[in-house]
Amino acid sequence: MRTPGLFPRLSLAAAALLLFQAPFVRAASVPQNASPANLELSSLPPEERGDLFMARKEYFAAIDAYRQAPTDAETLNKMGIAFHHLSAIDQARKDYQKALLIRPNYPEALNNLGAADFAQRDYKRAIRLYRKALQLMPQSAVIAANLGTAYFARGNYKSGLEAYQTAFRLDPDVFDSDAPSVISGPSGVRDRAREDFCIAELFAQAGNQDSALFYLRRALNNGFSDRNRLLQDTDFAQLRKTPQFAQLMAEEKIH
Repeated sequence: MRTPGLFPRLSLAAAALLLFQAPFVRAASVPQNASPANLELSSLPPEERGDLFMARKEYFAAIDAYRQAPTDAETLNKMGIAFHHLSAIDQARKDYQKALLIRPNYPEALNNLGAADFAQRDYKRAIRLYRKALQLMPQSAVIAANLGTAYFARGNYKSGLEAYQTAFRLDPDVFDSDAPSVISGPSGVRDRAREDFCIAELFAQAGNQDSALFYLRRALNNGFSDRNRLLQDTDFAQLRKTPQFAQLMAEEKIH
């Protein structure tokens, strides 16, 4: 049975994309000297070949393989992701839409179509698609995080924080820079600073001081300048007692 996985993560504030796809073949399961010939790829079903090419980041080959597979919503969604990797957003959008014609309530494809809209800065439409996807898959931390990021991109910080709180509650690792997912960052520096500050608050509330400091530093580097909020926010009460916080304040020359 095919189940959706997550698009590989790059970084939170770098404008990247959070997409769903089928699980990739783990690199450790393929011999280092493997080649298409000695793996006898031609003997594999087209969709499996496509998945293997995707794991190798050979997106053109993956697209060609998926085109030879039976046309269904899952394959179209995967083909859209391959085009998305190649920054062919318009073509990716067409494949996501085709997938949704077959399965109108396909949350992964709705999320990915939202990511395409986000990439083209149509944040209002992205929010609508993310909200629908989250209704269909309410336990998805990554969709909730995507929704929050889209709200931040539109300057709706209250809704953005609420969506981030939902994402964090579902999976505290959703904002981890090493997690296997990517959340698109807002395009404006001011919005990125607010986003990073809110994530720092979430980590501070959870008692994860290292991650709170990491995102707080990013917020300051992106121009967060609300000194009173920084020094009075109760979420940072314990963090402010640490030498690491004092060092950060000294580095940023905030007193």
